[in-house]
Amino acid sequence: MDNQFFEQVIWGNTVKAYCLFGGIILLGLILKRLVFHFTKQVNNVKTVQPFTLGELLDKTFLFLIILSFFWIILRIIDFIAHVFTYKAIKSENKADDQLVPFLKELFKFVIYFIGFFVLLGYVFEVNALSLITGLGIGGIAIALAAKETLENLIASFTIFIDKPFTVGDLVKVDGIEGTVEKVGFRSTVFRSTDKTTIIIPNRAMIDGVLENLTRRNYRRVKFNIGITYETDSAMIKNIIADITRYLEEETHTTDISVTFDSFADSALNIQVLYLVEHIEFSDYLKIKEGVNFKIIDIVNQHGSEFAYPTQRTVSSEKKY
Repeated sequence: MDNQFFEQVIWGNTVKAYCLFGGIILLGLILKRLVFHFTKQVNNVKTVQPFTLGELLDKTFLFLIILSFFWIILRIIDFIAHVFTYKAIKSENKADDQLVPFLKELFKFVIYFIGFFVLLGYVFEVNALSLITGLGIGGIAIALAAKETLENLIASFTIFIDKPFTVGDLVKVDGIEGTVEKVGFRSTVFRSTDKTTIIIPNRAMIDGVLENLTRRNYRRVKFNIGITYETDSAMIKNIIADITRYLEEETHTTDISVTFDSFADSALNIQVLYLVEHIEFSDYLKIKEGVNFKIIDIVNQHGSEFAYPTQRTVSSEKKY
């Protein structure tokens, strides 16, 4: 048989891995049969202590079967999530990109929880309900430890219901800015502008000051330019008029205000204020850059100069 057949990947595993898994199960059944036959003969001999090798083997085999069963369920969840993730990428609705990873983690958490108590009940013969009710102080400690996880879980549902942001939005939380990449049932992952991965608990996303920068219609730009005191009032008026005219001709700027703002220690300050329509961040930076270059040209064309801090020292000599 062609070896390529065994290298085919199905649900994240090769055919060879599935055959190996089935072989282990079959080997366990054969081994169980042999040991059962052996222990049956040994049990005919009367001893003070009962021989429990067969029971131990039964429990071990049952443990592996249950473990394998839930492992297969988890792989099925991964496969289904992979299919829906592919569909969500093609969909224009960003909520799909956010919902699929969340449901995947939620279902896997439920499977882990159920699997744990199934193992306790069938393998270790522990009454799970009695165990939970009998924890007493230990149960209180566990509840306190799980308090934060529960709060984050509730916060994740709040995020999905209120939709303050979706995957792909640029947000700022308590001064931390980045693009949302994933919303889980415990935390939100987003990437900062310097490509750093940041993980914030969902409770902090809800309780903190959250700004959705993607949903704003405009970006505000405000700054001062300082020109020298040698510039007369007519030159200042012409500079202001040319800057205003240029910003009005720029298609992406609005609400323009260019005014003679103040007298600084070593400069005459002209305040420039305008709004840029919401576009991609890289395009926004290019528009700002273009405006700055144009302001330099306008100031130079009118024969003025940009000011910088200077000091003048005057000394006098007295003769006695």
